[in-house]
Amino acid sequence: MSQAVLQAKLWYAQRISAMVLGLCVSIHLIIIFYAIRGGLSAEEILGRTQGNIAFAIFYEIFVLACFVHAPIGLANILEETFCKGFISKALSWVLAALIIVLGTTAVIGVFTGGAL
Repeated sequence: MSQAVLQAKLWYAQRISAMVLGLCVSIHLIIIFYAIRGGLSAEEILGRTQGNIAFAIFYEIFVLACFVHAPIGLANILEETFCKGFISKALSWVLAALIIVLGTTAVIGVFTGGAL
């Protein structure tokens, strides 16, 4: 695959993930405002989300969109600011791994109530 084709695919992936993130952030803020307005405590919120597959799927989509979007952006920033090469790619891969592992762990933790 040529460098131009790869860059075009990365550009599309970042733009599509940005659209998903925009929608997820909007829904997440609506959920927060609803919870605050209702005066729910953290315990009550976790009680409602624990075992709720819809919440788990929604937040895992959120994590996956971050997993795609952030590393591409970080790699671009590092390459434009410093230099193209191994370090920018390695740091973006580390960020991707952290996002997917920590984000999915958080989703599983909320869904299961911390008990695996």
